[in-house]
Amino acid sequence: MSNENDVYISNGNVFADLGLSNPEERLIKAELARKISEIIANRQLNQVQAAEVLGIDQPKISALSRGKLKDFSIDRLIRFINILGNDVEITIKPKPESRSIACTTVVCE
Repeated sequence: MSNENDVYISNGNVFADLGLSNPEERLIKAELARKISEIIANRQLNQVQAAEVLGIDQPKISALSRGKLKDFSIDRLIRFINILGNDVEITIKPKPESRSIACTTVVCE
């Protein structure tokens, strides 16, 4: 057994690094879910209260907070952010010439 740890340089998307399907979509959903969880925590809502505000059941809040996002669309997660009193702004801009492909990111203030 080797005592060395393998180190890999990330491309910035852990889902792509792991070779999972739809890595950009997974990353967007994860960032949106993280923000939703942050807003819920800042408002000091428990899961039952958060579910009531969002119009879903408590197990879905539990799934969202644990990163189980397969049953949530990006659109639905954005609607949750709006329901929680936050604007979502989508900005489209040319990619930098230093990058070979365009990407999608979530930036939270």
